[in-house]
Amino acid sequence: MTNTTNILKQATDGLLMMSESECPFEVFTWESTALNEATLLEKTGHCQGTPVKLVEIDNFFKNSVSEKDWHEDEEKATVKKFKNLVNVLKTNLTNLQGYKIGSKEIDVYILGNTPDGIAGISTKVVET
Repeated sequence: MTNTTNILKQATDGLLMMSESECPFEVFTWESTALNEATLLEKTGHCQGTPVKLVEIDNFFKNSVSEKDWHEDEEKATVKKFKNLVNVLKTNLTNLQGYKIGSKEIDVYILGNTPDGIAGISTKVVET
């Protein structure tokens, strides 16, 4: 799991998820387990019954990987980092899934299978 963890840490280093707040990404690994909504809530410390929404990876990162005409060099560099992150996720994790847990202040988990278990990244977004 270490290699995947290191690759994910490098890809998320210095990146902040933009929403109504700017939150960093955290890398996590779980022992091999069947992934379902109940397990996801348990592993992430959420109460059963907390709203869970599946998110498509490309849709989740759509704004982050889109370069705009008005972007300055720093913003263009950030777009490249997000494109790299999406590529790293798709290359290193199988059965890639995205989940939003909660409402308004939402915990986001993007995870998939590795040969040793489950790995992924998490962040928070604020949607009002």
